[in-house]
Amino acid sequence: MTDPANKTVLITGAGGGFGRQMVQQFRAAGAKLILTDFSESLLSAVVDEAGDALIASNVLDLASENGCDALAQLCSSSNVVPDILVNNAGVGVAGRLDHVPKNSWETLMQLNLLAPMRLCNLFVPRMLERGSGHVVNISSLAGWVGSPGMSAYCASKFGLRGFGESLAADLEDTEVHVTNVYPCFARTPILDSPQHGYEERRAAPAYLVSEPSEVVGRIIEGVRRNRLHVFPDKHSRRIHYVTRFAPWLVPYLNRRMQAESIEEGRKAA
Repeated sequence: MTDPANKTVLITGAGGGFGRQMVQQFRAAGAKLILTDFSESLLSAVVDEAGDALIASNVLDLASENGCDALAQLCSSSNVVPDILVNNAGVGVAGRLDHVPKNSWETLMQLNLLAPMRLCNLFVPRMLERGSGHVVNISSLAGWVGSPGMSAYCASKFGLRGFGESLAADLEDTEVHVTNVYPCFARTPILDSPQHGYEERRAAPAYLVSEPSEVVGRIIEGVRRNRLHVFPDKHSRRIHYVTRFAPWLVPYLNRRMQAESIEEGRKAA
């Protein structure tokens, strides 16, 4: 069991939809916080919410190796090794790969996949020296199901899922744990990610969109129980069961979701 009370929790992407809820709920659980985000304005707002639970914060671009190194230095200068590392920072982009600018999907891969790997490379050895720790990777249901228009995003989230599973196996005989999280759509800014090559903007079907507060509550529950896999909303759980037990339904569900996302986009226009 990993109890967040009196633990130091490092949250990347702290100013986003999940990040803000993580700050509130980990603080309520008695944790101390180290926060980072790419946006100065978003980070500033969430730092205010952290209050006296805040240990340190900094605006950093984790899509670069230098940004990850700077985060490690921030912790070192505070004389802290995080008890819980939450790899939450991420971006999305939609469209067929040849329609998406190369720099967009390369930046996505750097932030969504390489940043968690770099941060684990920096912090997990220190956790092992201490004899305790927990890594939380915010993957996605897109790490289980490949969907049209999401090739880059799915590649990053499949990769993060595989990285987390393998890391957990490497750490099986230690007291450093790994939790991978696979939300479906949630009411966060990633729903407004750039889209390329579509005649009409697409939107997530409303019935598939969960509230960040509920998702984060289940994440913290999964951390407490040292669960490797957390499906934090009913939609992710249902679709995961389909991929395991009725994979032949996946193409049908993909076509249905594409049609619904086009219709939802028209309603929002």
